[in-house]
Amino acid sequence: MSEFVCAIIFSIISSIVIGFQGCLAAGLPWGAASMGGKFPGKYPKKMRIVAVVNMVILGFLAAIVLSKANVYFVQLKPITSIGIWVVVGFSAIGTILNTITPSKIERIWAPLALVQFITSLLIALK
Repeated sequence: MSEFVCAIIFSIISSIVIGFQGCLAAGLPWGAASMGGKFPGKYPKKMRIVAVVNMVILGFLAAIVLSKANVYFVQLKPITSIGIWVVVGFSAIGTILNTITPSKIERIWAPLALVQFITSLLIALK
C-alpha cells in the first residue's frame, strides 16, 4: 500500500474520531462510547474540554502523517522523522485501550485504531 493511500486512510479515520469528539464536546449523550464509559450520557464540562483537546491532538497527529507521506503540511517535515513514531505509539496505545475497555460500545473504536496503527507504521517504515 502506498504512503499516500495510508495517509489518506489514517486521516479519514482521524476525521471520524475528531467528529465524534466534537459531538461529545457539544454535549451529545455519547459518553458511554468513550473514556471506558466512565461518563455515560453527556460529558461534564471538564470532559468536554478534554474532548476539544483530543480533537486538537488528533488533528496534529494526522498532520504529521500527511506531512511524512508528502501529501500535505510540508512545513512539518522537519519533525516527522520523530513525530511519525509518536503517532505509531499513540495508535498502538489507542488500539490496546480500545480493545480492553470495560465499555462494550467503546470497543467499536478498536478496529479503527488498529487500522491507524497499521497505516502509520507502514508510513514510518518507508
